[in-house]
Amino acid sequence: MSSEVDAQLDEMRKNGWESYVFGPRDDPNAVGLAYRWKTCADVLVLHAEDDATAYRMPLGQDADLFAPRIVSWHYHAPAEWTIRALLSLPRPGAPDAPLAMLTPPPDCAVPAQLRRTMTIRPNPRRAHVST
Repeated sequence: MSSEVDAQLDEMRKNGWESYVFGPRDDPNAVGLAYRWKTCADVLVLHAEDDATAYRMPLGQDADLFAPRIVSWHYHAPAEWTIRALLSLPRPGAPDAPLAMLTPPPDCAVPAQLRRTMTIRPNPRRAHVST
């Protein structure tokens, strides 16, 4: 990843984002980050520097961060632009926060076969709620 993307990811982790590594740690198939609000989560999935997806999804009892059934916002572009778009989203409950309930496109999920080996790094700065 570029130094700009690495700096963005480091800043996200410092600000309470949970980290997920799909596949071997030294050669992951994808990397995910999630920030849990009270009623929703913002999620980032990085497949490559030029292939990243972000979305906001409602949280519920059976919510799966990496296989959402519904989203209120989604974005797919190179990693740097996707991270910028995600971090510029208004906080949930803000007047201009996304509220629509949309069926997510296929790129808003990490395929089950990629999730068989997963490393979760909860952020110690935030209380962790299991997925």
